[in-house]
Amino acid sequence: MFPTIAGAGTTSRSSISSKTFSSSTDAKPKPLPNLKAPRPVSFSVLRVPFFLEPHYDESKPSIETNRSRLVKKWGGKAGWEQQKNNHDLKGRGLRAGIPHFNLDRLTSNTLASHRLIQHIGKKYGLRVSEGLYDALNVYYFVDGHALNDRPKLAKVAHECIQKMVTGGDAAAEIMTEIEIVEFLNSDQGRKEIENALAALEQMGVHGIPKFIIEGISMVDGAAHSDVFINIFRDIEKRGEVRAGPVFSEILGVSAELVEKGSHSRDDLEAA
Repeated sequence: MFPTIAGAGTTSRSSISSKTFSSSTDAKPKPLPNLKAPRPVSFSVLRVPFFLEPHYDESKPSIETNRSRLVKKWGGKAGWEQQKNNHDLKGRGLRAGIPHFNLDRLTSNTLASHRLIQHIGKKYGLRVSEGLYDALNVYYFVDGHALNDRPKLAKVAHECIQKMVTGGDAAAEIMTEIEIVEFLNSDQGRKEIENALAALEQMGVHGIPKFIIEGISMVDGAAHSDVFINIFRDIEKRGEVRAGPVFSEILGVSAELVEKGSHSRDDLEAA
């Protein structure tokens, strides 16, 4: 049984939220799927794009530092410091296992990175695209690299694919860095991203992070792991998923890929 989780976010809060979702399966002892349940649970996670700065120029590898962006957004340094204290991002990041956020990370248009994650998921499976998503979180939030620096994106993606793809994951060969850059420089996958953004607008989603589970339950913000565990246990108890994925057709993700899942019990035990 595969409840589908659609997650939208590209901010430090969404990085915390992603880690918190993972920590709902990483707690000690781990709250693993119950094999005695009528239909044990596995997971399919679809990453949904969201643009914080849609006006950023696609042609530029980076625009400004995140520190500069936020100081301007909150009307000066004092306003920015107040926002940091209000959200306690540092403390929440530490609790989620993120040692630090690079405040001077390079911001950019993020369309290329969204297209890349979707493409890798369709080509190699959601398990591999989840691995790439995690790698890009470190690449951007910790190491501070821009999400529109296409040669660097290609290098991270190629290394991730090499590490994660096995013989059963895909019939296609591993993409080279050159092939990935060629994809990033094309328009392939753009329409799906635009359609997903339009769907979020229609749903009234104007902030991130968000998780939509079973196409019904929306978890707002960087929720604690218990929130996810309770939802998953309820699905497990009733033995059925109430609704299918909201974004699979919009993003062009096949039913077969959704059924294969992104997080199996073996993956969770190895985490």
